[in-house]
Parts: sequence; structure tokens; C-alpha cells
Amino acid sequence: MGSFSIWHWLIVLVIVMLIFGTKKLRNIGADLGGAVRGFKDGMREGGDKAADAGTTPHISGKMVDGEVKSKTETKA
Repeated sequence: MGSFSIWHWLIVLVIVMLIFGTKKLRNIGADLGGAVRGFKDGMREGGDKAADAGTTPHISGKMVDGEVKSKTETKA
């Protein structure tokens, strides 16, 4: 019961195709592929920017004290 045979997977595939239809599955596949491609391009661009910078930023360890003031609007 722990392992699935090829027949189990074929039945699941047929049920999924009946529920979603082939056109919707094709669109989901294209969208997923585009997202992965965009992620890879973004990672590649991020690596190029880091290589162009040459050095890593130096953190001095100084603490900055500040006060947060909220901006409120009053309506008359």
C-alpha cells in the first residue's frame, strides 16, 4: 500500500484531466515555466550586480538612535 504503481498514476492523471481540462493544464504549465524562467533571469541579474560592485559593504557596528513619529490626519 506504500507504493503506487503506474496504473494509480494514470488514473490520477485521467481524473485531473477531466476536472481541469487539457487547455487549462497547458496554461498552468506555460505560466509555471514563465515563472521559473523569470526567477532564473532575476538570479542571473542579481549575480551580475554583485560582481560589478566588486566589494562588499563594510558594516561599522555603530548604532543609530532615532524616534519614530506617526503621521495622523484629522478630519473636521
